[in-house]
Amino acid sequence: MTIRIATSVDFPNIAAIYNEFIRLGSSTMEEKIHDEKDIAAWVEKFNARERLYVMEVADEIIGWGIIKKYSDREGYRFAAETAVYLTSSQVGKGYGSRMKEYLIEQARLLEYRHLIAKIFAKNEGSIRYNMKLGYTLVGTQKNIGFKNGAWQDVVILQLLLY
Repeated sequence: MTIRIATSVDFPNIAAIYNEFIRLGSSTMEEKIHDEKDIAAWVEKFNARERLYVMEVADEIIGWGIIKKYSDREGYRFAAETAVYLTSSQVGKGYGSRMKEYLIEQARLLEYRHLIAKIFAKNEGSIRYNMKLGYTLVGTQKNIGFKNGAWQDVVILQLLLY
């Protein structure tokens, strides 16, 4: 297993994995299917402390993780949001935890102090694995998004690094 910074060659795979979850409707509020140009647009807008990583197993990309700024407001410059997506066939094998641990370590190196994870309240597996890694519950935003024909609650978790 290898984790590395994503390059443009990886963008189609990142989009394909993300699209699995967009279609599933349980992990992202996105509704538009993405392609490599959309992923390239994300990366082009990154600041010096934002990163997109891929995870490879046997030369196949099985997932990706992101560290992105929490807000454009300067006072939040030490806060970042993290997210991990794995191809559905690899979920439940421990790869998500490995990627999240890697993101946490990289966030420390990038001098973040506070990490945020926003997770659908129904996604209990993702909430559990984040909490096992030290994230704590901040609260639940009730009916914050409309997806799958219904209002969705989102749980906010945080990890204080220092």
